[in-house]
Amino acid sequence: MARLPAGPYDCLVRRLAAWAAGLSPQAQDLALALALAAYNVGAMIPETGQLRLPGVTFPMAVLQTLPLTWRRRWPVGVLLAVGLFRTVEDNIGGFEPLYLASLIAYYTVMDRSSTRVRVVISVLMLAGIIRALSLPGHNMSSDFPIIAMEVVTAGMAGIISRTRRAYLQEAQARADRAEAVRHRDVALAAAQERATIARELHDVVAHHVSLIAVQSDAAATLLPGQPVQAVKHVEVIGQTAREAMGELRRLLGVLRTPASAGRQPPDTAPLPSVSQLGKVLDQVREAGISVDLRVEGSTARLAPAVDLAAYRIVQEALTNTVRHSGADKAAVTLRYEPGYVTVSVTDTGHGPAAAARPQGTGSTLTPRSGGFGLAGMAERVASCGGSLTIGPGQAGGFAVTARLPAP
Repeated sequence: MARLPAGPYDCLVRRLAAWAAGLSPQAQDLALALALAAYNVGAMIPETGQLRLPGVTFPMAVLQTLPLTWRRRWPVGVLLAVGLFRTVEDNIGGFEPLYLASLIAYYTVMDRSSTRVRVVISVLMLAGIIRALSLPGHNMSSDFPIIAMEVVTAGMAGIISRTRRAYLQEAQARADRAEAVRHRDVALAAAQERATIARELHDVVAHHVSLIAVQSDAAATLLPGQPVQAVKHVEVIGQTAREAMGELRRLLGVLRTPASAGRQPPDTAPLPSVSQLGKVLDQVREAGISVDLRVEGSTARLAPAVDLAAYRIVQEALTNTVRHSGADKAAVTLRYEPGYVTVSVTDTGHGPAAAARPQGTGSTLTPRSGGFGLAGMAERVASCGGSLTIGPGQAGGFAVTARLPAP
């Protein structure tokens, strides 16, 4: 169905509505008060000859609308002021076709006041209507139902507006709480991801750099007298550095996405696994420490997180052995049990790590040289739901034992 073209009146109404929407709430109320005042005066002009005191009636018709300017700030006071000027006008025999100012003020009270205030004002409103209709010139039986219906409609409109505003506020509060929870979860996830990346970087860099440092010291002691043996150590340094670069490339690769890089993400190697411990043990042996690996029980497939945690625990424990213990022997044990896998690394050293003070099962001890390795172990074990024991071994040296859940 085709719409009829808008007439001049419709265009005027739209322009006035757009203009009013751009005003502040108090400016809107002032415009409403002035419009009602103009309407009251315009409606009374044809009846001027019937007014007893037109010099008082006209000002009262204007004064009863002007308080509406502050109706949102002081609803009760505005209603009382409007009622006062309206009562004066009724007592001097004024003429006004509509009670718009009183109805708007009553609507505002019902919209913005407490329940007790609304009840009291409603009782006073009823008493005022009854008194006004008892004055000469009014018919109680015919006017009361109409005026009562107008007042009830204004009051219900105020209650509905109040309920709707409360609902919108509650909905906004729920949305704000949900947004706050979402931001908190995102921040927590980001913090956990940063901690995971920091642990991975620490384990990769600390292990390989420690081995490079040991091999470098060995090469330096062989030069210039034994260049052939020194070359072997230098070759180990190069191989270790290349492996470190490969693992760093893998870690950095998982952080890159096609959206950020503008192309497909780089290929990444599989996550390290306990099945690859042989390479770590060979590197430690090349650093001059004899390492034995013992597997007990039936080998079981581990969850990726547990598999990676077990690998990193062995790697970090052996790195500490190389850096701090001064040991010449170490032992790695993987014990598979129903529902668990136990990873144990012991050495025969007497360095700062072995001298750390024991604190019991499940504790984390920090070597005197400081660092984040042992703290990273504790975080890995806790993330898998396992337990960690760190301290001097039963036969001397230092021992790291982690019990991790396994299917």
